[in-house]
Amino acid sequence: MRQSRSRFRESVRSQESYSSAGSDREHDPKEKIKNCCRKVVAFMCTQVGVGGLIVGYAVVGAFGFIQIESREERPELEQVEGMRRNCAIYLWDVMQTENVFNHSRWSRKANVILKDFQQGVAGAVKRGYDGRTVTESWSFPAALMFCLSVFTMIGYGNLVPRTNIGKAATIVYAIFGVPLYVLYFMNMGKVLASVFRWFYTKMSNCCTSSHKKEMMPRKVIVPSTACLWVLGAYIATGTIMFAEWEKWDYLDSTYFCVTSLCKIGFGDLVPGANISESKSGHQTKLVINFVYLLVGMGVIAMCYNLMREVVRLKMHELKRDILVCFEDIRLRLVACYARRHSPER
Repeated sequence: MRQSRSRFRESVRSQESYSSAGSDREHDPKEKIKNCCRKVVAFMCTQVGVGGLIVGYAVVGAFGFIQIESREERPELEQVEGMRRNCAIYLWDVMQTENVFNHSRWSRKANVILKDFQQGVAGAVKRGYDGRTVTESWSFPAALMFCLSVFTMIGYGNLVPRTNIGKAATIVYAIFGVPLYVLYFMNMGKVLASVFRWFYTKMSNCCTSSHKKEMMPRKVIVPSTACLWVLGAYIATGTIMFAEWEKWDYLDSTYFCVTSLCKIGFGDLVPGANISESKSGHQTKLVINFVYLLVGMGVIAMCYNLMREVVRLKMHELKRDILVCFEDIRLRLVACYARRHSPER
């Protein structure tokens, strides 16, 4: 009895010491910071948190690349301006000396000067010259689209970093951005799939009669045709939108939407790439393109999740049919063997 009482007292003391240690941990500032960080990480792993995190990551990256790439102007601008000025001076000198006396010699010298100017401009274009300053090229919408093309792995290539710091920052940005985009792709696909499944279930229940509803409630599987219709409608919306804004034909608009949503990104067609619009500051098309592509990736993830359920169901049915077929063959073979080896009556 004495031993049991002493053990009981020791257990009570240990519980009291544990509870006091736990209360001390709760009031500890370090523990509060750890708990707060755990809650933030748990929220960021949810669907809403991942969506906000991917948008915030793109906005922070856009401001970062603007600050990095806007520090110094491109040397190609001054080079092309100097070549243009020298070409005009040389043509004026040739016109004054050769235009009146010898027209053929003037044409020959003028062609040489223009050819040199043309080769110089072509070389500047290959090095990235497009007639815009760094501030005009790296506006916020353009930088936002650049960040989207990096972590979604589209890679249009119409806007690239020119500085060494910008290239190094792009490497680091892609290393952390691609896994974040994969997390967004998976979570957004689950959310949109659950929402579309609920909507499709409600629509199917409204279309079926009340007698069929009472017979057997079952889980509704969204068919693949519905997913393809949703994806086709989304591509058609983008086709009409970009055709009206960019004055493309419908084939080019469809080509851009499909290649962008499939993350091919050739870069031959990019919205908002007009030089006059970038100089005037009207680049809202790039922001809308950012939203369109980000939501479109979620729609593709939704279709992937829903069509995966259909494929799993079809494979389960195929497996069941194959097992039934093999079982039927086995029974037929057993019956045939039994008839052949049965004793004659």
